[in-house]
Amino acid sequence: MASVVFQALQTTIQPTWRCGVQPVRGMATLKAISMRLKSVKNIQKITKSMKMVSAAKYAKAERELQPARVYGQGAAALYEKAELASKDRKSKHLVVAVSSDRGLCGSIHTNIAKNVKAVLAQRPKDSTTSVVCIGDKVRNILQRQNRQNISMVFTEVGRRPPVFMEASWVAQEILNSGYEYDSAEIVYSKFKTVVSYLTTQQPLVPLRTLTESEKMAVYDDVDDDVLLCYHEMTLANLIFYAMKEAACSEQSSRMTAMDGASKNAKEMISKLTLTYNRTRQAVITRELIEIISGAAALV
Repeated sequence: MASVVFQALQTTIQPTWRCGVQPVRGMATLKAISMRLKSVKNIQKITKSMKMVSAAKYAKAERELQPARVYGQGAAALYEKAELASKDRKSKHLVVAVSSDRGLCGSIHTNIAKNVKAVLAQRPKDSTTSVVCIGDKVRNILQRQNRQNISMVFTEVGRRPPVFMEASWVAQEILNSGYEYDSAEIVYSKFKTVVSYLTTQQPLVPLRTLTESEKMAVYDDVDDDVLLCYHEMTLANLIFYAMKEAACSEQSSRMTAMDGASKNAKEMISKLTLTYNRTRQAVITRELIEIISGAAALV
């Protein structure tokens, strides 16, 4: 009798591929959950590593931002003191959008593109607006609907901390393009805290406005050559300041985004582990019931 029961147990527990029977449905579910659990764990390792790298880069960017703010605040101070503003707002307009080539940093690039689109929508229909993209991310967003407005694109931005040489090169290319704008502005992300930034518009004063301003005559020894040099230097300073602010905001936003992704991955891992254990226990219980029922039927 014992040998008969043993033979029945062997027949019951032999692999399904020998019997020609379909695999248990829970086994396929277990494999899928196990693969997804492994994938989420790998993603969590990546997001944690990116958070640590972004934290180190953010600390460096914040240290370099403090002296760079002197350039931007000093360059913009004369515009405010002399009350310089473009008289004609209906002809040629220039928008410099500052972003980078790297993603995984929240909605910082999307906010820049939204701001530029709002500026383009507010311009009169008979005016011309040229957009200069610093960074490939904002170009990819704007070229879907506003391809005709993009005049220049500067890539390879964001891989290394911005330097003044890059800003001066961008300013020189804008001046050498031959586009004589009557009004302009820089759209960039201004760093506030580790978890917040502000999409800001910094007005730019064209050379014509400087030469025609009455209050500029108050300063001694200000001729056309001096104003031209001052205009070129101010444009480079403001672009450098905007690039520094955008770089610091990007690193802080990426650090925050990777921290949130790591927390979400942790929650998914706990839920998937619980589901895996429950499914595995259900499969084991069902198999034991089948074995016991088969043995009992033969006794």
